[in-house]
Amino acid sequence: MPSDLVIVYHRQPYEEVEVDGKVEFRENKSPNGIVPTLKSLFGNVPTGAWIAWKQAEDPENPGFEQVVEIDDAYGKYRVSRLPLTAEQVSSFYHITSKEAFWPILHNFKERYNYDPVDWPTFQEVNRKFAEAAAAEANPGAVVWIHDYNLWLVAGYLRKLRPDVRIAFFHHTPFPSADMFNVLPWRKEIMQSLLSCDVVGFHIPRYAENFVGAAQSLLDVEVTGRRDVPESLMTDGGALSDRRVPHRLRYRDREITVATAPVGVNVSYIEELAASEETAAKVAAIREELDGKRLILSVGRTDYTKGGVEQLQAYERLLKRRPDLRGKVRLMHVSVMANANMTAYQEVQSGLEALAGHINGLYGSFEWQPLAFISNPVPFRDLIAYYRAADVAWITPLADGMNLVCEEYASARTDGDGCLVLSEFAGAAVVLSDAVLTNPFSHRSMDAAIERALAMGEETRRHRMASLRAATHRHSVEAWAAEQMSSFEGLGHALDLASAD
Repeated sequence: MPSDLVIVYHRQPYEEVEVDGKVEFRENKSPNGIVPTLKSLFGNVPTGAWIAWKQAEDPENPGFEQVVEIDDAYGKYRVSRLPLTAEQVSSFYHITSKEAFWPILHNFKERYNYDPVDWPTFQEVNRKFAEAAAAEANPGAVVWIHDYNLWLVAGYLRKLRPDVRIAFFHHTPFPSADMFNVLPWRKEIMQSLLSCDVVGFHIPRYAENFVGAAQSLLDVEVTGRRDVPESLMTDGGALSDRRVPHRLRYRDREITVATAPVGVNVSYIEELAASEETAAKVAAIREELDGKRLILSVGRTDYTKGGVEQLQAYERLLKRRPDLRGKVRLMHVSVMANANMTAYQEVQSGLEALAGHINGLYGSFEWQPLAFISNPVPFRDLIAYYRAADVAWITPLADGMNLVCEEYASARTDGDGCLVLSEFAGAAVVLSDAVLTNPFSHRSMDAAIERALAMGEETRRHRMASLRAATHRHSVEAWAAEQMSSFEGLGHALDLASAD
C-alpha cells in the first residue's frame, strides 16, 4: 500500500535476530537515538514506509523478503529493503562516503581520498533508493531523506515523482564552499539537494555554508533571511551566527532551508538516571574511585573526535600539576565504528600507544591515571558513569552535533557536574554554558580542564541548570516536530505531541 510518509535512511529501523532458524525483528537495544524518533512519526500518518539497504550475495535473488510489514509500539509501517552486494556497500558507504565525503564535511582536506571512489556505483545505489521511495509514495506524499551518503536520491526522485514533497536532513556539518568544492561531483550533488522542498541542518552555520556552496556553483537566489533565535547564539562562539538564510529560489523552485539541532530523548535518560539500578551502579563506581575525581570522555574512534589531542592535554595536566596525581582519573571511551578502515585503525593505534605511555609514565601499583576502553559501554552503564563523573570532557575537532554532552546533562538530575565542550561541536551552539574550549590550542585545552576541576559547587550547579534547560528545549522530540512542521501541509496534519 502506498505511503503518506516515506523515510529514506541507510539503516533498517530494527535489529534482525535469528531464533530457532527464524528471523525476528526486534527493537533497537537503546530506545535513545534518532531511529526511534523517526519511527514514532509513523503512528501519526495513515500509512508509512521506511527505505533501507540489506546485504545480499545476489541482488537478483536476495534470499530475503524485500518488503516486510511491521506492527510495533510505533505503529504500522512497511520496510523496503534494497538488496546490495558486499562490494556495493563497501564502495558507496565505506569508500565514497567515508574516505571522500567524510573528511571534506569535517574540514580534513588532507585526509580526502579521491582515487578509490567508484562514482557510478554511488549513483547506482542512490538511484535504487530513489526508485524504492518512488514506488512507496502516495501522490503528494512527503519523502524524508537522511544524510550525506544519500545525497543523490532527491535528484533522481524528483524526476521519477515530481508530485511528492522531498525533504532532506543533513546529520553532519556542511563545509564552506572552498572545502565542499574539492569534491569533483559537487555540481551533481548540489543540484540534487536543490531538488528538495526542504533542506535541514542542525545549526545556522551549516545552513549558511550550504547556501554559500550552492551560490558558488549555481544561480541560486536567497529570498528570505531571518534572525537566529537567542537559544542558538553563543557570543563570539566559533560556530555562532546572527542571521540565517531560510528561503532560496533555484530556477522555478522555492526551497526552504530549515535549522533545528537534533537532541536526545531527555525523559528516557532521566528515567534511567533515577532508577535504583543506576543508583547502585553509581555507588559502586564511587566506591572503586575511593575519593578520586572522575573525568569522563566518550566517543567513537575517528580523527574528527580529537582523542589524541585530548590525551596529550591530559598528559600535560599531570606533568604540570603533580598535586593531581593519584587524585584524578580519566575514563576515555573510544569505540571503533569500523575496524576495516585503515584511517580508523591508525587513530586507534595512536590512542592505545598514548594511553599506555601516560599510564607507564605516571601510574603506580596504587593508581592508574587513565582507563582506556575500546569496547562499547552498555547505555544503562554509561548513564551511571555520567552520574558519577565530576567532569565530562568532550572535545572533538569537528562534529555535526555530538549528543554525548547532551546525554551527560540529561543524566545529571542531581544538578551537579561540569561539561568541558569543544566550540567546534554543533552542540556548543546549544550548550553555551559549558566550559567551551578550542581543541586546536594547547593553552585553551589546558585552561579549560583546570577550570572545570577547580569550579565551585555553586557555579557548577548554576551552569548545569542552564545546560539541562537547553537539552529539554532542544530534545529529539522538539527537533522532529520542528522539522515536520516545515513540510508544508503535512506538519499541520500530524499530532506531533504524540511523538513522545
